Amino acid sequence: MTEGKRMSSLVKYIRGRLRHLDPVIMFCVLALSFIGILTHWGAREVYGVSRVWVQSFATVLGLFLALMIATLDYQDICDKLAVPLFIGGVAALLLTLVIGSTGKFGGKSWIQIPGIPLTIQPSEFVKLFLIITFAKHLEVLRPRLNHPLSVVRLALHVGILAGLVFLQDDLGTAIVYMVVALAMLFAAGLSIWYYIIGGSLVIIAFPYIWPKLGEYQRMRILVGFNPDLDPTDYGMQAIMSRRAITSGGLFGTGLSGGGYYEDVPMANNDFILSMIGEKMGFVGCAIVVLLFAVLIIRIFVIAIRARKDCGAYIAVGCAAVLLAQVTENIGMALAILPVVGITLPFLSYGGSSVLSLYLMIGVVQSICTHAKKYHFEREDV
Repeated sequence: MTEGKRMSSLVKYIRGRLRHLDPVIMFCVLALSFIGILTHWGAREVYGVSRVWVQSFATVLGLFLALMIATLDYQDICDKLAVPLFIGGVAALLLTLVIGSTGKFGGKSWIQIPGIPLTIQPSEFVKLFLIITFAKHLEVLRPRLNHPLSVVRLALHVGILAGLVFLQDDLGTAIVYMVVALAMLFAAGLSIWYYIIGGSLVIIAFPYIWPKLGEYQRMRILVGFNPDLDPTDYGMQAIMSRRAITSGGLFGTGLSGGGYYEDVPMANNDFILSMIGEKMGFVGCAIVVLLFAVLIIRIFVIAIRARKDCGAYIAVGCAAVLLAQVTENIGMALAILPVVGITLPFLSYGGSSVLSLYLMIGVVQSICTHAKKYHFEREDV
């Protein structure tokens, strides 16, 4: 075959796969990204226009990478890269503990790239590594999933990654890791008795775990349920956020309007909903919630329709990431859940967050584009 024919075949293959993309997922993701960029643009006089360009660049790059990943076979990724991804994830988290920088509100989660004003947050990318490697681990252990030794192995798998993130003082991301693992285990058919036993152990261990948390972590949890306990310090962020959201009324003050969000620390990041609520009002917030609901439900549908178990587990894991982060982020922005430092997917400022989420969507689309069974293709038994 000549080089020209090879290239023509490759282009034909890519076009064929991209025709099978899930349009609902792409619409929701792009709509959320557009709302996020629009919100950051409306606050450019407060946070600077450079953040708008960073968010836009991360979105465009993420979309390109997602489309490329969608043409790859997710099963090949799981089979060939599961071990390297796990090792790479552990190495990245360990490196962050050694040379990472601490954020304004705690959490040694960022690595400064030498020579350029750019930082990355490895734990955001390791979320996807966890999903892929855990899905492969579940696939291997599926015949004996409920054997105690299998559960121990799976617990160590997620425990190593979540533990390293917890050591970075990033409680929010560590919780997301645990939620993802629990959702994937449930999808794989883990006995309900393990959940009962695990929940009981957590309750018993809580009095011993609580003193190990940092002061700011304990206070954020306490004031999360009642921010008025400390309205001038730990509860101030949630209270200010709630005020900004309610001040937007039904339709908001407009992209260039509002001012309450300026008093909210991290308003363009973890508390992006305060900006959306003030600028776009209840209607804007409702649209955001609706887009997330449709997106998450659609990913669960892809999990149900997945041709192989590994694909179903990955889709469930990705949906769990979105569900956990959206629920917790909106809850803490409304001052009804603890503030644990979790971004609102596709909306919060951050190149690492946006890129990792688009990579995740790319894998989900790969499951969708490879859902069709071709003639003479055998399934794994």
